[in-house]
Amino acid sequence: MTADPIAAPTPTPSLRELILNRSVSHPSSRYLEDARSDRFVDYDDLATLVRTWWDEFNTRAVARGSLVFIDLADPLSFAVVFLSVVSSGRIAVPIDPGATVADVERIASIVDVVSAQVSDREQPATLGGAVLMRLVEQTGTPEQSDMREQTGLAELAGPPALGKHRVMPDRSDGGGGVLLFTSGSTGTPKGVELDEQHLLFVAGAVAEHNALRRSDRGYSPLPLFHVNAEVVGLLSTLVAGSALVLDRRFHRTGFWKLMGNRRITWINAVPAILAVLARDEELRVPEHIRFIRSASAPLPDAVRDAFSCTSLVISWGMTEGASQIAATPLGQPLRAGSVGPPIGGEVSVRDESGRECAVGEVGSLWVRGQGIVRSYFSGRAADRFDANGWLLTGDLGRVDDDGWVYLSGRSDDVINRGGEKVYPAEVEDVLLEDKRVREVVVVARPDAILGQVPVAYVIPVVDTVSDAVSDDSLVADLAALCEARLPRFKRPVEISIVEDVPRTPTGKVQRRRVREFDAANEGESE
Repeated sequence: MTADPIAAPTPTPSLRELILNRSVSHPSSRYLEDARSDRFVDYDDLATLVRTWWDEFNTRAVARGSLVFIDLADPLSFAVVFLSVVSSGRIAVPIDPGATVADVERIASIVDVVSAQVSDREQPATLGGAVLMRLVEQTGTPEQSDMREQTGLAELAGPPALGKHRVMPDRSDGGGGVLLFTSGSTGTPKGVELDEQHLLFVAGAVAEHNALRRSDRGYSPLPLFHVNAEVVGLLSTLVAGSALVLDRRFHRTGFWKLMGNRRITWINAVPAILAVLARDEELRVPEHIRFIRSASAPLPDAVRDAFSCTSLVISWGMTEGASQIAATPLGQPLRAGSVGPPIGGEVSVRDESGRECAVGEVGSLWVRGQGIVRSYFSGRAADRFDANGWLLTGDLGRVDDDGWVYLSGRSDDVINRGGEKVYPAEVEDVLLEDKRVREVVVVARPDAILGQVPVAYVIPVVDTVSDAVSDDSLVADLAALCEARLPRFKRPVEISIVEDVPRTPTGKVQRRRVREFDAANEGESE
């Protein structure tokens, strides 16, 4: 079964044109705001800063098409530099601000040649002959000084002249882009190089699908070194000509007050954030919020139901697809377990022999489209691409008669118990029916007789389980629930209560590390 896209997005001009056009059409409109201060960047500020960065890259002989590491903790600074790098025809390599210097140097060794590094660390990584571009406060003309201090404009060989700018050549050949590394939630990270066409195609699809308009004000607490915040956050907002409030991280305390004070109309979130907000028994989403978008991981049914008072957009994507592949239509009823139809691309469900599956049959999900890469950095994992441009995602799922996609889990997460397949999501959904359970992770444990057996790690709702007696009671109730709802081969052989599980910076569960944790604990108990 192949699901076709519901519509192709309206073509988007180059990033360079977008930035300059916005500075002409509505220069004083705000583009970015800092959630924790009064700092902001309007569209005129953005064009001025980006032009200055273009000049600095040229002055420092940072060639177009070369790699520029962006190692910045401040969201506004990161956003400006990221847009400057990509729009100038260079390749941005975003770095996790929490990464160690050794981690940064390890990434540099993978990509081999780094032309420049923009960093606000006191002791930045040593990257061979890369030009180091520091971020410090800098003075300028009175109208520009505040804005330039707010965004951390680079000071290199003295203050750049802001009145005369060398004009960058048109990058219609798409030379700019971003090099990202997959989260590695199931194995070794792979480098994914997304060019400007990939980024803007998907950003346009996101803006069109969510009907973003100039009056919208988005909120994103997601890390900017990941593709979601870059494309769904920064770029879709730029395409729409609207505003985005950036936060370094999610804060539960005062969250809804912040949404009101900032007049937020849509929220860019992940299930881990929504699960925390859903703990409020009297959850009320302000009327001025048009929708909440959820990405990165499956959204548990209980969390989805908690937000029935507002419009939810549940999406499925991956770094290789510039963030979004499928999403539920805005304003339409959700379908249990579905991430909606493909947006701007195709999804094919195939069995192990490569044959297309029938409607409703679970198989491997393959994707193809303008937003999908056709190879990995340095040619790695070439066997995941076929001759017709299809990419094997590693996800399992099915498609219904209307082309809506339903995820069943990762192919390497499926548990083979004596020849019977156990999909973790099926077990997790049952355990999540207990209101004391916030999140569940089911993984495989090696077994000498059956090959593998399922085990469950349960994260309870805060304050519902506070002692060993309560733990034992919850485990007993969950075991009884599984006995009543699941066939014997799908029931976990062990249920453990934990405070949390290993995650990526975006909150996605790292199942490989959960399996490693389980193996280590089982070994200690023997």
